[in-house]
Amino acid sequence: MWFLITSVVSVIFFRWLPVPFTPLMLMQCVEQVFDDKRKLKLKKDWVSLEQISPHLQLAVACSEDQNFLEHYGFDFGAIEKAVEHNGKNKRKRGASTISQQTAKNVFLYEGRNWVRKGFEVYFTFLLELFWSKERIMEVYLNVAEFGDGVYGAESASQEFFHISAKKLSRQQAALLAALLPAPRRFSAIRPSPYIRGRQGWILKQMNNWGGELKYPGEIEKEE
Repeated sequence: MWFLITSVVSVIFFRWLPVPFTPLMLMQCVEQVFDDKRKLKLKKDWVSLEQISPHLQLAVACSEDQNFLEHYGFDFGAIEKAVEHNGKNKRKRGASTISQQTAKNVFLYEGRNWVRKGFEVYFTFLLELFWSKERIMEVYLNVAEFGDGVYGAESASQEFFHISAKKLSRQQAALLAALLPAPRRFSAIRPSPYIRGRQGWILKQMNNWGGELKYPGEIEKEE
């Protein structure tokens, strides 16, 4: 009962207030302290969704979750394709939506066991119930890891391009989105051929989309 109460209250609390830190950030700081090859680094700067380039919002949707505006937290079509792919290939493919990734980043720890996955499903349901799509995207882009110790769109933009997140170009946004699957393995400063390839693919998807993300609230206002 206490877990249910505190979890719901926490989700409602962060519907409006910035997320100060996440379990992932704390765990990474601990790992950095005990790793001689890494420096202790935590760069995080919260900004509103209006202060994040629409190009980056579209880029991460095209890269991570193209049905973000349509599903209610889970993309069952993508899950079915991932299961089919993983049954035939050694290299596994994930199917986590932006809502699931946000739930995991804000409330949970890293891991692949079924208990953690169950909590991820639970918190994803709460996010979709109490938050808007705009809020989910805003939190996601403020806590996502874009490099070792670099969290959020604003910190990543300043770290890699020396500009604010609001001024990101389409190419820069696509490059940041290309890092998301493995931000500690790849670099925006020295992008590998693989990352350049992902960047190009994301740019094509953005072109196919044909414009900015239109959140449900914005569509209602236009109508």
